[in-house]
Amino acid sequence: MYGKKVWGIERTTFVIGPDQTLLHIFPKVTPEGHAEQVLALVKEWNKTHK
Repeated sequence: MYGKKVWGIERTTFVIGPDQTLLHIFPKVTPEGHAEQVLALVKEWNKTHK
């Protein structure tokens, strides 16, 4: 920040499928509304893989 090194947190969500494969990566996550994004992705994945 402003040319200085600082410690911080970077939130990332990894969605892993039932066969242990990586389905999706959400980088730089903000908590607001993120659960809904993940739920929508899982619902869509379930529709296409049944």
